[in-house]
Amino acid sequence: MSIGVARSVALLGLEATPVTVEAHVGVGLPGLTVLGGTGPSFRQAGDRVRAALGAVGHSVIQRKVLINLAPADVDKRGARFDLAMVVAVLRAIGELPVGEQVFVGEVAIDGGVRGVPGVLPSIRGFDDVVVPLANIHEATVGGAGAPIGVASVSELLAVLRGHVEVVSQAPPPVEPLDPPPDMADVVGQPEARRAIEVAAAGGHHVLLLGPPGSGKSMLAKRLPGLLPDLDHEAALTVAAVRSVSGRVGTVDRLDVRPPFAAPHHSSSAAALLGGGSGIARPGAVSHATHGVLFLDELFEWKRHVLDGLREPLEEGNVRIARAAATVTYPADVLLVGASNPCPCGPARTGCRCRPDHVERYRARLTGPLADRFDLAPLVEEVPADALASGAGGEPTAVVRTRVARARQRALDRFGVLNARAAAAVVRDTMSREALQVLVDAARRGRLSARGFDRAMRVARTCADLAENTVVGPDDAHEAVAHRGRLDRVWEVAA
Repeated sequence: MSIGVARSVALLGLEATPVTVEAHVGVGLPGLTVLGGTGPSFRQAGDRVRAALGAVGHSVIQRKVLINLAPADVDKRGARFDLAMVVAVLRAIGELPVGEQVFVGEVAIDGGVRGVPGVLPSIRGFDDVVVPLANIHEATVGGAGAPIGVASVSELLAVLRGHVEVVSQAPPPVEPLDPPPDMADVVGQPEARRAIEVAAAGGHHVLLLGPPGSGKSMLAKRLPGLLPDLDHEAALTVAAVRSVSGRVGTVDRLDVRPPFAAPHHSSSAAALLGGGSGIARPGAVSHATHGVLFLDELFEWKRHVLDGLREPLEEGNVRIARAAATVTYPADVLLVGASNPCPCGPARTGCRCRPDHVERYRARLTGPLADRFDLAPLVEEVPADALASGAGGEPTAVVRTRVARARQRALDRFGVLNARAAAAVVRDTMSREALQVLVDAARRGRLSARGFDRAMRVARTCADLAENTVVGPDDAHEAVAHRGRLDRVWEVAA
């Protein structure tokens, strides 16, 4: 009896699990049977592996071949195990030496090797990996010591037998990135600009309500430019989400820019939160992790889709349960919502909507989700004189510097941004007068219990931007004012 062993990796969400591929080649009824996996791609693996072996001159059509993937209780789907199966069979018949390499890749019936999604999170922590040539830059980004990229099974055999020298793949040429949109392009809107700055400094969610053409989308698209570059771990997380999304070749370098996702208001819950058949794939909220999720036309979204954001916004991750498995993806986003105040816009001649239409329109944003927005600035129509002058406000570079200093103060004090800090430790930094401002607002019904804590955190951010150690009453008044404009939405939210 001949048994060959190769190593591979199963992927459940972003969680990688080592898999041992065992191949037994012996006497018996000819055939190739694969055990231990599920899904149509996996069930067809036997035919692909047998054809690929025949393409390189190692036909096993007259042999009994049994391939097993262990452990059996780990969900194993897709074609990512093909390469390891080929190696295990060749080791079983003595054509390849024993080794400890990790193999991830799909084989074609002509002996080629095709790229697969999810290579980056699969190979993290492994130093000796063999991947398809289409995934070689992704493997390098993932931190593998000296990844080997192969374009065919014959090339793989030559490398493993030592007949060819492995040449490290040079990274692709770095193309200059387009500069982010500048805050100086925004004319007017001092209150909205301030809210965007506070949001960037403290990690607070923003709701922009205003008439069409007032600059809501402009402000949202300029928010990522105010955020600092991602650290190494955050950039790897963003790259890992892109890697498992199913588009091979999308990750060829580590992008340190905060991501920006703006799904259309007709998107399904699976598109926003993640889903799909089999193992759920990440949605827009995960693609925006460590960056900005922009939901334009917020009141046009389906109510049940928006409500699905409530837990991810609180916990920073999204759990998607399917019959096959439950996966967890990151969802640490800064949420920006934008909408017209009523269905008609309002029109320039004034709102023509019936009160019940306006109520039904705004009620798509439920109260619990509305309460998670910390800032709701007034976005008004820009006067014609201001448009003619074209005079904008401070440029992004100036605001970004101020934001970076405020964020660093919060990190030095709490270890996290103000929006994620515990209410008890934030309260310790507030003056008695500032707390009284929030208490009075709560007594008037302007703040819920959750809103009280969130207003404290906004006030703390306002104080950090002003370089104040203690939160004063002015900071608290600003925090209440930022949340106060949610009242009109809250009154009609179910």
